[in-house]
Amino acid sequence: MNIKRGRGATEKAAKGNTDWNRLKALSDSEIVFTDDAPATMPDDWADAVAHRGLPLPPRKTQIALRVDEDVLNWFKAQGTGYQTRMNAVLRAFRDSHEGGRMR
Repeated sequence: MNIKRGRGATEKAAKGNTDWNRLKALSDSEIVFTDDAPATMPDDWADAVAHRGLPLPPRKTQIALRVDEDVLNWFKAQGTGYQTRMNAVLRAFRDSHEGGRMR
């Protein structure tokens, strides 16, 4: 399966092919619910986060980085998103040394 991720996917999804005027004109009784698109209750949305108007995440810079095999395997074993977690670890290290020089 080829899944688009990152800024390009976000920008394309924001444009989309939805006929918003037709959708807005639907009455509640015309909405068809399915197993893939079930009816929801307000409690289902209690923890939802709206993204409209929020800035896109900063662009990443692709690099070639050599790391020890056991370190990479450990991060990969944590599941998908291992590169994001590696970036978070590097960011935390940088932030903890902000304002000072590492010896």
